[in-house]
Amino acid sequence: MLSTRFTRETLVIVGNGMAGARLCAELVAQAPQRYDILVLGAEPEPAYNRVLLSSVLAGEIDEAALSLHPQEFYASHHIKMETSAKAVALDAAGHSITLADGRTIAFDRLVLATGSQPLMPPLPGMGLEGVMAFRDLADTRRLQALAARAAEVVVIGGGLLGLEAAAGLVRRGAKVRLLHLMDRLMERQLDHAGAAHLRRAMERRGIVVEIGASTSAIRGEQQVEGVALADGRSFGAQAVVWAIGIKPEITLARSAGLETGRGIKVDDRMRTSHADIYALGECAEHRAQVYGLVEPAYAQAAALASHLGGGDAAYEGSVLATHLKIAGVGIFSCGDVQGAQGTSSAVLEDAAGGIYRKVVTEGDRLKGAVLVGDTEDAGFYRDLLAQGTPIGGFGADLVFGPQFFSTGTQVAA
Repeated sequence: MLSTRFTRETLVIVGNGMAGARLCAELVAQAPQRYDILVLGAEPEPAYNRVLLSSVLAGEIDEAALSLHPQEFYASHHIKMETSAKAVALDAAGHSITLADGRTIAFDRLVLATGSQPLMPPLPGMGLEGVMAFRDLADTRRLQALAARAAEVVVIGGGLLGLEAAAGLVRRGAKVRLLHLMDRLMERQLDHAGAAHLRRAMERRGIVVEIGASTSAIRGEQQVEGVALADGRSFGAQAVVWAIGIKPEITLARSAGLETGRGIKVDDRMRTSHADIYALGECAEHRAQVYGLVEPAYAQAAALASHLGGGDAAYEGSVLATHLKIAGVGIFSCGDVQGAQGTSSAVLEDAAGGIYRKVVTEGDRLKGAVLVGDTEDAGFYRDLLAQGTPIGGFGADLVFGPQFFSTGTQVAA
């Protein structure tokens, strides 16, 4: 058994995704001399920007644009980074972690940034060639190869990942049918009207959208030949892409006896139930919330780096917001977009121009906002919600954006 120890206090980061890479940058800024850092990444590539994978799939950028840190970053800051280094066992009491190649590495402090895994339901035909997820760079390359031969592809899932996969594939030349179980696209972020605008935009780009579609099986012998639905319909396909959600990767933590729920439970300093082990990003559960977004992971990394460096910063949670562009359509969503009991809603819609916006208020506070088509005012609504800024008597008028709100509040004053 090979045991590795460094001369200074050893910090091992398991996971070289966006959360782990951001923590490295934060530690360089906040605690540059405190630790010898070893980063273990399971993938063969160094840390890259997963958010931009859809842009690579669509041919808008190349793979080189995904890199988060050049190789010189690690060397110049005395960070050892290993790729294809999968951690398979954690001995929390013994302060060591075992890798798939048999090595055992000792640590003084450990950070679990293991991310998440795609949800893959146990349906008939899931083991066929051509069934895949859209999660990492290897998936993206496989999807590019499919699109290059103009394959018929069924994408299952009308959330963010499914929509991005469908848009990228059709832009590359594939024939795409999108199946979604729920009654509208992006049901967590959009109301019915906003989702209808998005669906029309997807269909204009040649994507066939099936709403309320429950997949019952994948058809084929060795290779995917089609998809069967619970209502008896079926569609031909050479590949099926699952994009129905993710689940936190907590296998190491759970097997080591750390406290887990949906994710690895952490406090405001990202510490787990073990004093020397931390977690952040998609695998972490903070105040009963698991975030599948980049911004919370970056905020967590800043707080954890402060703590590891002797500071007192704490992570107190994040306002959930989505701001992106799918198939050329800008989308922004934050807070309560449906309008809970006791709230009021105001809508501004230009169907011909493909523009929709909605604000939800309660008393003198903004509770949520949806923007489809024109998202220029996204920052204004996000800040109002995050900061809890009083909106006075301008509740419904918030739908017109920051210029009216600023003018109106000045007149009122």
